[in-house]
Amino acid sequence: MIRFPSTEGRAENLDVFSIYTDPFILYGYAASIPFFIALYKAFKLLGYIGQNKAFSLNSVRALSSIKYCAIILSIFIVLAGLYLKIFHNKNDDPAGFLAVCVVATFISLVVATAATVFEKILQNGMDIKSENEQLHEQSKK
Repeated sequence: MIRFPSTEGRAENLDVFSIYTDPFILYGYAASIPFFIALYKAFKLLGYIGQNKAFSLNSVRALSSIKYCAIILSIFIVLAGLYLKIFHNKNDDPAGFLAVCVVATFISLVVATAATVFEKILQNGMDIKSENEQLHEQSKK
Protein backbone atom coordinates (compact mmCIF):
# COMPACT_ATOMS: atom_id res chain seq x y z
CA MET A 1 0.00 0.00 0.00
CA ILE A 2 2.98 2.28 0.30
CA ARG A 3 4.84 1.50 -2.92
CA PHE A 4 2.00 0.46 -5.24
CA PRO A 5 0.31 3.87 -5.81
CA SER A 6 3.42 5.18 -7.56
CA THR A 7 3.61 2.29 -10.05
CA GLU A 8 0.15 2.10 -11.64
CA GLY A 9 -2.86 3.98 -12.86
CA ARG A 10 -3.87 7.41 -11.66
CA ALA A 11 -0.68 8.21 -9.76
CA GLU A 12 1.87 6.94 -12.26
CA ASN A 13 2.97 10.45 -13.24
CA LEU A 14 2.58 12.14 -9.84
CA ASP A 15 5.33 13.06 -7.43
CA VAL A 16 5.65 11.46 -4.00
CA PHE A 17 3.59 14.05 -2.13
CA SER A 18 0.84 14.37 -4.75
CA ILE A 19 0.29 10.61 -4.72
CA TYR A 20 -0.82 10.60 -1.11
CA THR A 21 -3.15 13.59 -1.52
CA ASP A 22 -5.10 11.93 -4.32
CA PRO A 23 -8.67 11.42 -3.04
CA PHE A 24 -9.07 7.95 -4.57
CA ILE A 25 -5.87 6.67 -2.96
CA LEU A 26 -6.81 8.25 0.38
CA TYR A 27 -10.22 6.56 0.12
CA GLY A 28 -8.46 3.24 -0.44
CA TYR A 29 -6.39 3.77 2.69
CA ALA A 30 -9.48 4.74 4.73
CA ALA A 31 -11.38 1.71 3.47
CA SER A 32 -8.52 -0.60 4.44
CA ILE A 33 -8.69 0.43 8.11
CA PRO A 34 -11.76 -1.73 8.95
CA PHE A 35 -10.16 -4.68 7.15
CA PHE A 36 -6.99 -4.50 9.23
CA ILE A 37 -8.95 -4.00 12.46
CA ALA A 38 -11.02 -7.10 11.66
CA LEU A 39 -7.85 -9.04 10.84
CA TYR A 40 -6.32 -8.02 14.18
CA LYS A 41 -9.50 -9.04 16.01
CA ALA A 42 -9.53 -12.38 14.18
CA PHE A 43 -6.00 -13.11 15.39
CA LYS A 44 -7.02 -12.11 18.92
CA LEU A 45 -9.99 -14.48 18.66
CA LEU A 46 -7.72 -17.30 17.52
CA GLY A 47 -5.52 -16.56 20.52
CA TYR A 48 -8.51 -16.86 22.86
CA ILE A 49 -9.47 -20.14 21.23
CA GLY A 50 -5.90 -21.38 21.62
CA GLN A 51 -6.03 -20.53 25.33
CA ASN A 52 -9.34 -22.41 25.74
CA LYS A 53 -11.13 -19.11 26.37
CA ALA A 54 -13.50 -19.40 23.42
CA PHE A 55 -16.57 -18.99 25.64
CA SER A 56 -15.53 -15.67 27.12
CA LEU A 57 -16.70 -12.10 26.88
CA ASN A 58 -13.52 -11.16 25.00
CA SER A 59 -14.32 -13.67 22.25
CA VAL A 60 -17.84 -12.31 21.89
CA ARG A 61 -16.48 -8.76 21.71
CA ALA A 62 -13.92 -9.77 19.07
CA LEU A 63 -16.66 -11.34 16.94
CA SER A 64 -18.82 -8.27 17.37
CA SER A 65 -15.94 -6.06 16.20
CA ILE A 66 -15.34 -8.32 13.21
CA LYS A 67 -19.03 -8.09 12.32
CA TYR A 68 -19.08 -4.29 12.44
CA CYS A 69 -15.81 -3.99 10.53
CA ALA A 70 -17.17 -6.26 7.78
CA ILE A 71 -20.32 -4.16 7.51
CA ILE A 72 -18.33 -0.92 7.36
CA LEU A 73 -16.00 -2.40 4.75
CA SER A 74 -18.95 -3.46 2.60
CA ILE A 75 -20.34 0.08 2.81
CA PHE A 76 -16.98 1.50 1.69
CA ILE A 77 -16.90 -0.93 -1.25
CA VAL A 78 -20.46 -0.14 -2.33
CA LEU A 79 -19.78 3.61 -2.15
CA ALA A 80 -16.66 3.20 -4.30
CA GLY A 81 -18.64 1.18 -6.84
CA LEU A 82 -21.44 3.74 -6.93
CA TYR A 83 -18.96 6.59 -7.32
CA LEU A 84 -17.29 4.87 -10.23
CA LYS A 85 -20.60 3.94 -11.85
CA ILE A 86 -21.89 7.52 -11.69
CA PHE A 87 -18.72 9.50 -12.45
CA HIS A 88 -16.70 7.19 -14.74
CA ASN A 89 -15.35 8.36 -18.08
CA LYS A 90 -17.89 7.53 -20.79
CA ASN A 91 -15.10 5.99 -22.93
CA ASP A 92 -14.18 3.61 -20.11
CA ASP A 93 -15.96 0.37 -19.23
CA PRO A 94 -16.35 0.01 -15.43
CA ALA A 95 -17.71 -3.55 -15.58
CA GLY A 96 -14.56 -5.21 -14.20
CA PHE A 97 -14.28 -2.90 -11.21
CA LEU A 98 -18.00 -3.17 -10.52
CA ALA A 99 -17.78 -6.98 -10.66
CA VAL A 100 -14.95 -6.90 -8.13
CA CYS A 101 -17.06 -4.57 -5.96
CA VAL A 102 -20.01 -6.98 -6.06
CA VAL A 103 -17.86 -10.00 -5.17
CA ALA A 104 -15.97 -8.15 -2.39
CA THR A 105 -19.23 -6.83 -0.93
CA PHE A 106 -20.73 -10.32 -0.98
CA ILE A 107 -17.67 -11.79 0.77
CA SER A 108 -17.72 -9.02 3.36
CA LEU A 109 -21.42 -9.59 4.09
CA VAL A 110 -20.84 -13.36 4.37
CA VAL A 111 -18.11 -12.67 6.94
CA ALA A 112 -20.47 -10.35 8.85
CA THR A 113 -23.20 -12.99 8.83
CA ALA A 114 -20.83 -15.74 9.98
CA ALA A 115 -19.51 -13.49 12.75
CA THR A 116 -23.08 -12.80 13.89
CA VAL A 117 -23.92 -16.52 13.97
CA PHE A 118 -20.73 -17.40 15.87
CA GLU A 119 -21.29 -14.49 18.24
CA LYS A 120 -24.75 -15.82 19.13
CA ILE A 121 -23.40 -19.36 19.54
CA LEU A 122 -20.65 -18.16 21.88
CA GLN A 123 -23.11 -16.00 23.81
CA ASN A 124 -25.44 -18.97 24.27
CA GLY A 125 -22.47 -21.10 25.32
CA MET A 126 -21.46 -18.48 27.88
CA ASP A 127 -25.00 -18.37 29.23
CA ILE A 128 -25.11 -22.17 29.57
CA LYS A 129 -21.67 -22.17 31.19
CA SER A 130 -22.70 -19.57 33.77
CA GLU A 131 -25.92 -21.45 34.54
CA ASN A 132 -23.96 -24.67 35.05
CA GLU A 133 -21.52 -22.89 37.35
CA GLN A 134 -24.43 -21.49 39.39
CA LEU A 135 -26.01 -24.93 39.65
CA HIS A 136 -22.65 -26.40 40.66
CA GLU A 137 -22.23 -23.76 43.37
CA GLN A 138 -25.76 -24.40 44.67
CA SER A 139 -25.19 -28.14 44.78
CA LYS A 140 -22.08 -27.63 46.94
CA LYS A 141 -24.13 -25.79 49.58
